[in-house]
Amino acid sequence: MAVDENNNGTAHYTPYEQWVRRLYQTNLFHPVKLGLKNMEELHKLLGRPMDKLTVIHIAGTNGKGSVALKIAKTLEMAGLKVGLFCSPHVSSFRERMQVNGRLISEEQVIEYLPRIYELCRKYDIPATFFEITTALAFLFYDEEHVDVVVLETGLGGRLDATNVIRHPALSIITSIGLEHTRILGDTIELIALEKGGIIKEDCPVLVGPNVPHNVLRECAEKKRAKAYYTCEDVLGESPSIIADYDKENARIAAAAIQLLDEFDVPEEIIEKGTRERPPCRFEIRMLDDDGLTVILDVAHNPDAMKYLVRKLQTTHPNDKFRVVVGMSSDKDLAKCGQSILEAVHDNAESIHVVQAAHPRAATIEAITEAEPRLNGCHFDTNDRSIAKQVHDAMRLAKDNGEILVVCGSVFLMSEAREAIGIDEPRDSKYIAEVAGSGVRSGQENFGNTDPGPDFEQSK
Repeated sequence: MAVDENNNGTAHYTPYEQWVRRLYQTNLFHPVKLGLKNMEELHKLLGRPMDKLTVIHIAGTNGKGSVALKIAKTLEMAGLKVGLFCSPHVSSFRERMQVNGRLISEEQVIEYLPRIYELCRKYDIPATFFEITTALAFLFYDEEHVDVVVLETGLGGRLDATNVIRHPALSIITSIGLEHTRILGDTIELIALEKGGIIKEDCPVLVGPNVPHNVLRECAEKKRAKAYYTCEDVLGESPSIIADYDKENARIAAAAIQLLDEFDVPEEIIEKGTRERPPCRFEIRMLDDDGLTVILDVAHNPDAMKYLVRKLQTTHPNDKFRVVVGMSSDKDLAKCGQSILEAVHDNAESIHVVQAAHPRAATIEAITEAEPRLNGCHFDTNDRSIAKQVHDAMRLAKDNGEILVVCGSVFLMSEAREAIGIDEPRDSKYIAEVAGSGVRSGQENFGNTDPGPDFEQSK
């Protein structure tokens, strides 16, 4: 524990806790505006470290986190030193930046973060939470002397803080769906153009099957991309329609590895590496003490919810489910609620609705109002803690011989994972209580929809 001799209210908190708490509160003091100016300046002041590295840049509505991890794990198994940048995190801020699966250490955070804040102060850069986090990751990878970085966008692509990368070895767009429409546009085509912003001149791009190819192909042509690939171009036709998102993501990752001319990865390593899954992506936990099966999944929008229900029905056709669910306020709550009801055959008593302690979390009232049938489920407006509903659901699932499914927003997962007994790095309540400060619905790096002066430059 750190001791504050001046007794200024931060006594007993470690330097890591104080710095990360400060980072989370950044957006309260710096109005967020779309554009790459801040990040371009920070990257330049850091010596443009990402220009020296092999970078795989990934965007997409669904699947980008899974594809990023699968690629990173495969390259790690092939003997490379691999940086991985992903967001949001589940339990610890440090998950966002890793090297070969090792999270950035607390010591590294408190060494590098002040350097970035000093650059912002000295050069008057009003950087946001996500911009500072991205700069921290870039500095971390540079100091670690990695061979390659797998870089996941935060949101969109065109004006995402990660899009200061000038010459990626490969750009990947996993899928396109309706999300964050206030920021990215209200049609699939407009959202595709935002994601397509990561396509660069003389660099190849790989796209997944669920995208508007006509829009992205034209985007690639206008940007003079080196080549436009589908998975079929690289791997041949799929033997059947892929209804499993994990298999689809594995196929995208496998195609990506084969397109990386710089690395020659054996087929058996590709097959092994692309089987890896990130936490909370249909993650199955067997609780030995309780004899209970728990499935954790961050299905957070209607498409992902539909897939989760289909996956549950196909992998456990003879089982009953009990569901703990919480959502973000910017999602289609009615459609998400309908999917969850389908999973339990419209038996609302088998559903527990929770509200994460995050400014973007949907309230219990908003969820039940959007889908009135959920008024018959379990919730407690006097005690909205996730742990309470998880513990109640665990008891009932065990008594009724059900599989417990915890799903929805990533914001509920840390408390849920702690409640079921998962031991992992987890940020303290001192940090968690300010997570999301100043963040509007959409993402951590966007606060309004004014594209700013970078709009024309980045088209």
